Amino acid sequence: MSLGQLHYTSAPPGPDGSGFRFTALTPGLPQSVLREAEQLIGYEPPRNAPSRPSATELEAFPRAFSYSELSDGSRLLARTVYTGADYSGRWGNFHAHAVHLAPGEQLPDGALPVSAWESPGWAAATPQGDAPPALAALPPSTLLDPAGLIAFAASRAPWLAAVFTDLQRQAEDETAPQVVLVERDSADVARWVALASAALPREAAHRLTFTTYTRRPHLAGQRIIGVLPDDAHGLAGSGRRYRVHDCSAPPPAPDGPAPGPHGSAPGPDGSEPAPWAVAAARIWSAGAFELFQHAHRLPGEPFTAGPVSALALCAGIDLPSSHRTAAALWACDHPAELDGQELDGLVQTLAAPRQEAAVPAAETAALAELFARVGGNLRPETAAPLAARLLTAAVRSDEPVRPPERKALTDEVARQLAAELGPELRAGIADPAGGFARPLRLLRVAGLLTVDCSDLVTPLAHRLTAALLADPYAYGGELHETLADRPDLHTALLRELDAAALAGPASVTVLLERAPVELESRELGSRELGSREPESREPLPYLRMCGWKARGPAGGGGGDRNGELRAVLEAARVSVFAHPPLLRVAFRLVWGSDTPTPEEARYVLAETGADVHRPAETWPFLVTAALNGRPGDPHADELAHELLAAFPTQLRPDDRAALLLLEFARDLRAGGAGPGWVDRYLGLRRAAEPVNPTVLEHVCGRIARRLLTDPGAGRELDDLIRSRDADLCAAYERAAREDAVHSQLLREPRYFADRFVDWNAHPQAGGAWGKVRGSLLDGVLRPAARALAAEDLAAVEAALAKRGARHAEDFRAWNRPGALSRLGLRFGGRDSRAGRTAPRRRGSGSDPGSGSGSDDRYRDGGVR
Repeated sequence: MSLGQLHYTSAPPGPDGSGFRFTALTPGLPQSVLREAEQLIGYEPPRNAPSRPSATELEAFPRAFSYSELSDGSRLLARTVYTGADYSGRWGNFHAHAVHLAPGEQLPDGALPVSAWESPGWAAATPQGDAPPALAALPPSTLLDPAGLIAFAASRAPWLAAVFTDLQRQAEDETAPQVVLVERDSADVARWVALASAALPREAAHRLTFTTYTRRPHLAGQRIIGVLPDDAHGLAGSGRRYRVHDCSAPPPAPDGPAPGPHGSAPGPDGSEPAPWAVAAARIWSAGAFELFQHAHRLPGEPFTAGPVSALALCAGIDLPSSHRTAAALWACDHPAELDGQELDGLVQTLAAPRQEAAVPAAETAALAELFARVGGNLRPETAAPLAARLLTAAVRSDEPVRPPERKALTDEVARQLAAELGPELRAGIADPAGGFARPLRLLRVAGLLTVDCSDLVTPLAHRLTAALLADPYAYGGELHETLADRPDLHTALLRELDAAALAGPASVTVLLERAPVELESRELGSRELGSREPESREPLPYLRMCGWKARGPAGGGGGDRNGELRAVLEAARVSVFAHPPLLRVAFRLVWGSDTPTPEEARYVLAETGADVHRPAETWPFLVTAALNGRPGDPHADELAHELLAAFPTQLRPDDRAALLLLEFARDLRAGGAGPGWVDRYLGLRRAAEPVNPTVLEHVCGRIARRLLTDPGAGRELDDLIRSRDADLCAAYERAAREDAVHSQLLREPRYFADRFVDWNAHPQAGGAWGKVRGSLLDGVLRPAARALAAEDLAAVEAALAKRGARHAEDFRAWNRPGALSRLGLRFGGRDSRAGRTAPRRRGSGSDPGSGSGSDDRYRDGGVR
């Protein structure tokens, strides 16, 4: 590497002219560099400087030492001094000596630019002779000695954090404001640059541009600009471009701006200093600048507070709580970066008593995490104070604190803590306010310190159960660990959950699905869930049933709910005959809010018998299953018959009547019902009101199908018509519209004839039958008639003729094209669809209703 030299001053006339010009240059420097350099190395004396200074006064003039970036990416390091009169005797001359660093290059050996402040390598005048050669190096200054910088840092302590904060912003954002340092001596600006260069990450320090003096700061492009007090007045209020730190004035008075939460004075605009900047300021103030070199080698993002804070605390430098937190967390992630001595120093500093009334929760949590990571590597005398502090914080802090293990405490310390914290522990465990998280933590601490809280365990388990049932996701790692540490609490919790399972098994099942509560307590000494050999002193049957439902085989009983019921009862490990309430809980677990099907209910009743259902109070489930059965299901009426026999004294009158309706449907299906179906139905219905609609549909459907299929049901149909029962008539119409009836109409002429005669019965009945009759004739029979072939129609007429000639004549008239409603008019003058009396039509032929007819079923206009 070589540093090209530039000399600039006012010189007598020569080949390059006269006045201010470059008087000596290392060959090869580009003209673009010279043009930019000429704008950077000028000098203007201070405003109040003497016009004709003496030699002594001349030495007091500020020195402009600058490090600037050029447009091509190269750098210019320059020193400009006022020299007084030039060759012609005219005052105002100066001499600038600069070196040029090519893009990407640094000073030899990686020296920082500020190290060249007042270097012996700077020339006071233009050298004589040939063009100056490139320099190999610039010897470091002897004026920036460590002792002097430490003393200077102490004198600038009120401004350190704010200045470092602004320099951090510049390193992170190229558009950040320039930093203006107001000092009475340009050497102090150089010292500022030295402080910053040591603290900043190495790469940022090499990029830091500066000038120690300028009369016109608004024209300076460097990041740090040094000015005298007289030149700083015009910068006030320009916070978006400049951050002005007036170090020439006295520091803020005690009644001035209050320090921020980091313990340092706020910046020029009142903003809080950055955490890294606060730590760097404390290190300089403590004179421990060598820590910066160590910090630069530690892992971590630039300008994070963790590494530098950890080193500061290792050295015993006090820092605010946020830095202590950052240091502890950094040490948790990088414990191998600190040797044993440094780690001991860090822990001792962190464990030392603080002046704050309350340590922030974040710091306590970080200390707990650090102790969990490295506590085992600490010397007992180092670990014990921090462990005691964490236990005390776990008791007195509202936030969760991970307590250390018991082995971290000596017996003496444990006894002292138990005596001091015992009353607080018991009060906190018994306090129901604020949930269960804090009492659990306190119970674990009480166990560590052997504080007796056995009388508080059961009430805590009761509160814990209520909270978990309300929110199963409240079960977390801390609760799991506490239950593992405190078998007595685990056992009490299982007892409470078993009692809750008896009262509300569904909620306990949901809890066990979502929370990994261990169902076996070490204190009970029982085996894994599912074991066939009960060893537990307490069976906990209801909880075990919920556990099987929540965690049993996928698919439960594979769709077989009766099989699932058996499996649930087996999981209880207790006989249902010895404990009948098990059956009620099992019902609720298997069917929940659903109802068993009649087939399932019959199976349960047959398998368990009626005797266990009475004390278990599960027979209402079976009754509901019968009453809610699917219409047409033969198991429903069979179940009704069995329930009437099994629970003769338990059934309510209305339920008994409804079951009798279903049993009547069973008799109809089996052919065992005697005459008077409709009257029997009406009587049972009145006794069962209000009747479940599915029961009505079931029974009415059975009656209707029997009326449509039994050849001798004519009188029963008369009873249906006279009953005016809308449900029964509607069921009859639904049954008549079934595919089976339609197929039989097409297949059997006699069946067609019977239905024609039935559906013409009682044309003036009105009511429910009046609405159904016309619909059946027009919507069921007529489509069937149109589908019949001629020979089938003839067969229907023949079958009707056997019932009476008039019936065949009526059928021909009804089936003749255009005779859609004449038959209805002839048979009673009532419009079956509108329910209005229809006018008599002329030319309609003879009135079948006016003749005597050959079938006595039509006597008096109705079916007999």
